[in-house]
Amino acid sequence: MTSKTGLEFKVGDAVVYPAHGVGKVAAVETQEIAGMSLEVYVVTFDHEKMTLRVPTKKAKTAGLRSLAADDVVTKALTTLKGRARVKRTMWSRRAQEYEAKINSGDLISIAEVVRDLHRADSQPEQSYSERQLYESALDRMAREVAAANKIDKDAAVELLGKSLSAKKAIVAAAAEAEAA
Repeated sequence: MTSKTGLEFKVGDAVVYPAHGVGKVAAVETQEIAGMSLEVYVVTFDHEKMTLRVPTKKAKTAGLRSLAADDVVTKALTTLKGRARVKRTMWSRRAQEYEAKINSGDLISIAEVVRDLHRADSQPEQSYSERQLYESALDRMAREVAAANKIDKDAAVELLGKSLSAKKAIVAAAAEAEAA
């Protein structure tokens, strides 16, 4: 927190809003709403062509946070390498859980969704809704990893792909060990 102004974010900071992903603080404005003066962060999301105004005093409770630290990004990439943990419940229930994890804004939770929904070329096709959730989680994760590592989104997707392919090697080795 900046001691002088009491604001947590400055203009130009990259921030994460749980429901929309990575955005940039474009301005800090004071607006007149219902006769009251309210200070707000103006956050722009270029990929969604959207602007969001979050009251500065409610930013924490709204879930606005700074980008994930390096150790969190590393842990998320390690999560991708793990074995998929798919619950044996109805798809609609799992889909709701996946959607909640994506919208939580937590990078590790999003990584779990990507890991669980990732399909190797040798595996059967995904349903449309499964594919949509996977794409959404992958996109959200790639944007934050890209912003945190100061790389472009395509390079981040490639990095995530490498972690997921490392998972294939681990799973293959585990299956080989089971067979022996």
